[in-house]
Parts: sequence; structure tokens; C-alpha cells
Amino acid sequence: MVRTFITIVILLGATLAAHADNEPKWAQLTDEQRQVLAPLNGEWDTLRPWQREKMLDIARDYPKMSKDQQQRVQKRLSNWSRMTPYERENARKQYQQFNSLPPDKQEELRRKWREYQKLSEAERQKQINAPPEPVPEDGLGN
Repeated sequence: MVRTFITIVILLGATLAAHADNEPKWAQLTDEQRQVLAPLNGEWDTLRPWQREKMLDIARDYPKMSKDQQQRVQKRLSNWSRMTPYERENARKQYQQFNSLPPDKQEELRRKWREYQKLSEAERQKQINAPPEPVPEDGLGN
């Protein structure tokens, strides 16, 4: 029984180690992948395997994207690479909160964001400096 357990642990460890070795290092990426993922070059080798997989999926789909989509990907990767771990965690939480909202609330927030983006810099600054509106009791603006 103990021998079987030890054998399983050894095999599991070897499998995990082999899987970790399969994750490509920055130097192992193709030129095209490195070009798309350039904003992440300094931290690529420290990314978790699931993060690398996600980024490789983006790099794979990149050539099929429109120019606008490619620019948006580059901007987002660049912004992400400049964020601290704390800021990234907050961004993930906000994304999860947004996705947990009903579709009508999501659309309302998107509409408000589009309206905000249309404001001039002076109008945006005025909104930033204005006192916040009171939040209803449910905390979601209802």
C-alpha cells in the first residue's frame, strides 16, 4: 500500500514537472508570437501556465483580427504589463463583478462608458472633481 502510494506520488511529480517544462520560455516563442506579445517579454517566464496559454491563444488569433482589434490587443497588453499585481487583481475582480451583472445592467454600464468617452477632457475633469452621487442601498445603483 505504501509502495503504491509512493509510486503514484513519484509519477505525479514527474508528470507535473514534464508539463511545466512544456510551457515555452520567451526564447522558445516564434518571432510572430514574440512580436504580438512584446509588452509581456519581461515577465513572460514568470507567468502561470494558464496565463501563458491564454496569451498564446491571443497570439494565434492575432493575424485573423482586424487592424482595430489588433490595436486594441496591443493597447491592452501594454496597459496590463504596466499594472502592479495589486492593480491586476483589482481588474480581475471588477471584470468578474461586471460579468455577474444581468445583461441589462451590463449594457447600461457600457452605454454610460460610451457617453463618458465622448466628453471633453474638461467635462471629464469636472465629473472627477464632483462629489459622488449617493449609492442606493443595494450597492448596484438600483
